[in-house]
Amino acid sequence: MSEILIIFALIMFSCVFANAFSGKSGMPALLLFMGIGMLFGSDGLFKIPFDNYEILQQISTIALIVIIFYGGFCTKWLTAKPVVKQATVLSTLGVVLTAFLTCAFCYYVLKMNFAESFLIGAVISSTDAASVFAILRSKSLNLKNHTAPLLELESGSNDPFSYMLTIIGIAIYSGQSFSEFPLMFVKQVVLGILAGVVVPLVGVRILNKTKLVNTDSSRSIFIAALAILAFALPDIIGGNGLLSVYIAGIILGNSRIKNTKILVNFFDGITFMAQILIFFLLGLTAFPHKMPEIFVPASLIALFLTFVARPVAVFLLLMPFKASLNQCLLVSWAGLRGAASIVFAVMVVATVDTPEKYDLFHIVFLISLLSVAFQGSLLPVVAKITKMIDENADVRKTFTDYQEESAVSLIQIYIGEGHIWKNKKLREISLPQDTLAVFVKRNGEEIIPKGNTELLEGDYLVLNAPVYNSSKGVLEEHLLTKNHAWTGKQISELDLPEHSLIAMITRHGKTLIPRGKTVLQEKDVVVVLQQD
Repeated sequence: MSEILIIFALIMFSCVFANAFSGKSGMPALLLFMGIGMLFGSDGLFKIPFDNYEILQQISTIALIVIIFYGGFCTKWLTAKPVVKQATVLSTLGVVLTAFLTCAFCYYVLKMNFAESFLIGAVISSTDAASVFAILRSKSLNLKNHTAPLLELESGSNDPFSYMLTIIGIAIYSGQSFSEFPLMFVKQVVLGILAGVVVPLVGVRILNKTKLVNTDSSRSIFIAALAILAFALPDIIGGNGLLSVYIAGIILGNSRIKNTKILVNFFDGITFMAQILIFFLLGLTAFPHKMPEIFVPASLIALFLTFVARPVAVFLLLMPFKASLNQCLLVSWAGLRGAASIVFAVMVVATVDTPEKYDLFHIVFLISLLSVAFQGSLLPVVAKITKMIDENADVRKTFTDYQEESAVSLIQIYIGEGHIWKNKKLREISLPQDTLAVFVKRNGEEIIPKGNTELLEGDYLVLNAPVYNSSKGVLEEHLLTKNHAWTGKQISELDLPEHSLIAMITRHGKTLIPRGKTVLQEKDVVVVLQQD
């Protein structure tokens, strides 16, 4: 027992150190986790035998539930809302189109049988949320035109449709009639959406309206139980559990729950552990000695997927939304394959009894390996080449766990005619507690203030003060589009909810203090404070 625990500890240390190395080298951490698994596997240095696909399926499914739930939980709905239509089209029609194009390539070009071609297309049709999220955050890819939330929403929501196609592929292998598929599809979607909405809404009501869950630790466990229930409930009655758990994550992550930051830290740690576990086990299960015999077909499929299937799907589906050429190119390149695809391949191996199934696993494994290594490493480079980097954006703001780094805030006070501080020295002024005069702006110059500095008419006195954090208040950002209900209206004309206040407006990179007569304009970022 102790030997096993020591090996387990060594594996965890290796993955943690690999994560640190990833930040310095630029290599995706998930790729390193997979490599460590292969190092410990049957063909590696430590020769740990592991080929139980049934156990691997159960473990990897649990890890995938955690990853998909956290993907929804961390998606900031207000930021993602402008690209919901585009992301929904990509995560549904995009998955289907990618799958069928890949299936056609395998069937007509590589001469595989139809069932195997369909399964390969199905399992690799979705982009991997863990890979996309990890690269966007670790590389701080601040992208133009809401591209970051588009990629996050698409990659987090397209696994359920890939899962449905995989279920259909398994049914084809099992000899089920095609007439059963429409009903299967409807059940998957309807029951998945229903459970994904009902479970978190009931959970939020219990959290906010009762005292049954009254500590931070019990709240974390309660939400984890909601995520498990959101998957298991529809799955047991024929619904899509992955779709349900993703919707549940979005609803819970964007609900007004006490001490959300603690919940984010809890799930962030659990998700990182799940990513390590799933990628390590997938690497452990792979047999590198089998890679040479499937290298050519896997590489050809990966190239077709990267340069044909994914771009065709993206351009056909995004161009109607007037997406730019550069945005389509970047979104095409960001179609990383990863854990989800390999997990679905494991599902096939554990379920279907055919001689080709083990080759299918290694083909999908190698495709995902090439995708994360090649596309993932070059994603920041492609973002620069396509000129999609936005220096004024912050990708962290697209996640619900975003926190301002500064613990203080700067306040600017204008000394106008009749101001009570006009012609007074700083030592004669009673500043609010815990504030400090930082500098005085006078005629375009910044003066470091002293006690005898006199404030003149036209000066701007800049103070710093602690940032206010309230457990009862929530700050929400609204990006005003041309057709937004607030665009072109004065603040005094808005019908805001009770206990709500517009706290700040950002316009063309400048911060405005809102007044009743302030007219809101297109592209304004309006910060609303809502209190319970």
